[in-house]
Amino acid sequence: MSEVKELIEKFIELDDGLNEKIEAYLETSDEIDDAFEEENLDLLTELGELYHEIEHKVFNEEFIIVFNNTDEEKEVVALIISDEEDESEEFVIPVFTDQQEADTTIKEFKEQFGDVEFECEKKIGSEIVADHIDDEDFIGLAVNAPQWDFMLSTEEIHDCSE
Repeated sequence: MSEVKELIEKFIELDDGLNEKIEAYLETSDEIDDAFEEENLDLLTELGELYHEIEHKVFNEEFIIVFNNTDEEKEVVALIISDEEDESEEFVIPVFTDQQEADTTIKEFKEQFGDVEFECEKKIGSEIVADHIDDEDFIGLAVNAPQWDFMLSTEEIHDCSE
């Protein structure tokens, strides 16, 4: 299993636990206060550190990206996340930690869009971002989407050694 996948799974598990604590706390209180934050400081710190580690790993990790190969020119598959009222169409690029995750998503795409040809390619996270950074509507990468709800914005994907 990919190290990024393991880190994200751990992050999601911890985040879900925190969300359960927040929901329980809000049943007895109107808002999250300093006492709650103090009580959960270790968990909040661990989540922040884990997220930062993921940002670094994504920069150098090799991912699978999916291309729509039906048209004359192959085009990277993107997920539009803008509201219908928005004039621009902000998008994220789904990236996959393994072929099984990519195949699951391709199967879902085929069910939604019919007989579409897809092709997979491996690229490093920083290369994927660099390929699309000039597009003002590109906002980041979605890891193992749509199975996970985990997105990193382009500003978050970095390497501290640079």
